[in-house]
Amino acid sequence: SAAVSLWDHKMTTSAAKSREISTALKALKQRFGERMHTSEALRRQHAHTLTWLANQPPDAVVFIENTQDVVDVVQIAREYCAPIIPFGAGTSLEGHINAPEGGISLDFAGMNKILQVNERDLDCVVEPGVSRRQLNEYLRDRGLFFPVDPGAEEATIGGMAATRASGTNAVKYGTMRENVLNCTAVLADGSVIKTGQRARKSSAGYDLTRLLVGSEGTLGIFTELTVRLYGIPERILAAVCPFRTLEGACNAVIQSIQLGLGVARMELLDETQIYAVNVHSKLGLEESPTLFLEFHGTEVSARDQVEMFRQLAEAEGAIRFD
Repeated sequence: SAAVSLWDHKMTTSAAKSREISTALKALKQRFGERMHTSEALRRQHAHTLTWLANQPPDAVVFIENTQDVVDVVQIAREYCAPIIPFGAGTSLEGHINAPEGGISLDFAGMNKILQVNERDLDCVVEPGVSRRQLNEYLRDRGLFFPVDPGAEEATIGGMAATRASGTNAVKYGTMRENVLNCTAVLADGSVIKTGQRARKSSAGYDLTRLLVGSEGTLGIFTELTVRLYGIPERILAAVCPFRTLEGACNAVIQSIQLGLGVARMELLDETQIYAVNVHSKLGLEESPTLFLEFHGTEVSARDQVEMFRQLAEAEGAIRFD
């Protein structure tokens, strides 16, 4: 009897949810027209994942163009208890964009404008749909670049901020946590907040920027971000350094950080990973723990960094340093 009662309750709850979603979709269609889609193919594209998780598509996809669009979606979703999943470029591999409870996917491809570049202050203001590639191509002629590199050129700044992306440049330049200066976001009640101003020297109030960066869409939806920029290095040198032992490779990294060498990138692959790389790409690399490095600086400083790291590596059992 208890089992039957529980089953009836689940069925009733499921039916009520279905009715709420159906009503929400009608309201969204009325507000957004052709910018709201429910075709299965498009919905499945907005839940693509390369993990063991199954594809869990949303009930609808809405193409966003401005902050007010986000506010309107949030208010409709709030009224009918529908989940919301912000969608940047879909480059995540961990199922971030899946919709296990259904709901509404907000596609930010249309919010892809670079709003302002402040060259003297080394920052710029962008919409969340701007990709890392797009931003750096725009900045190149100004001698500036945005350094956070999660490995996907098409990753959007909004998605990178939501997941607090890091990547191979984090050693020198930090993660998105250090490189988002402030943001504008829509909260669950439909209110819009700006988490800070352009002044760098400020200790007033809560650090809402750091709270929102990395919250993965659970606290708010980004509609504008101010990010830190850097000058393009005069010289960039890459190096490959295999070691006899994993401990030696780790010690070389620790010492280089303690000495403040300013190495821009450091990635470690152990012998098993090198074997997999060789099998896949036929590179013929020596199957031992290997560091892949990149040095940024002037012609002189980059060479100095290389030479200092070479000495550290050789002392820790480096097989060679290319």
